[in-house]
Amino acid sequence: MQAVRTRIRPAARRPADLTPEERETRCLLLRLCSLLLQYPDDELAAARAVLDSSVRALPDSPAAAELAEFAGWFTATGPDDLRRHYVEVFDLRRKSSLYLTYYLHGDTRRRGMALLTLAQCYRATGWESGSGELPDHLPVVLEYAALTGTAAGEAPLRRHRRGLELIRRSLGAADSPYEHVLAALLSLLPPATDADLRAVAELAAAGPPAEDVGMDPFDGGVFAPPGTFVPPAPEPPTRVPAPGPAAVPSTDPTTRENLR
Repeated sequence: MQAVRTRIRPAARRPADLTPEERETRCLLLRLCSLLLQYPDDELAAARAVLDSSVRALPDSPAAAELAEFAGWFTATGPDDLRRHYVEVFDLRRKSSLYLTYYLHGDTRRRGMALLTLAQCYRATGWESGSGELPDHLPVVLEYAALTGTAAGEAPLRRHRRGLELIRRSLGAADSPYEHVLAALLSLLPPATDADLRAVAELAAAGPPAEDVGMDPFDGGVFAPPGTFVPPAPEPPTRVPAPGPAAVPSTDPTTRENLR
């Protein structure tokens, strides 16, 4: 990795004002966050030493310090333990899921539109992740930001800052080292406002929005998870009228011939 001599400036400084070297370092930070937040499969586990070296070579900054804390644990932990911990904190906990639109829209129809908008944003720049993940999966969003640049590329991250803050808090409550990766990312974004902090507290207490259209039949009952197929109610049986005189076969030869 090419040495970067300049120090990353505080997050309050606009990304548009960064020097080319600072931009390069910022993109590297986003790329490292993307990689470190992916599922630690065999390929990623085998690259831990390389990732650790890349983190240690970063110029001093709050983000680099947070990533160094995480890299120490990530490198020293066995692959099986890494995978077990990843599933526990990201797949089994709703408040630390890596799917960003969930925090803004919940499992509602608005989330589907948000996913479509994000996918269209990617295609408009000619970029496709190829990961098979939804477009709001945080490693995908980070990869897009790293490759596209600090203006439009980081817009989805800024839009979902409150969700990112909730993920960081949830990881901290679970005593997960992944909290350092979220802290590194948040240090690159504009500081949280008082309104942001209040919204995060409300989101943590009440959860994301729920679909409230057409749900009355399920009030007080057991609701199936989203996407579960519910078969339609059976149609009432067709009643066949009892045979009457009109149903008796005709004795007319022409009619019997037509019935053959």
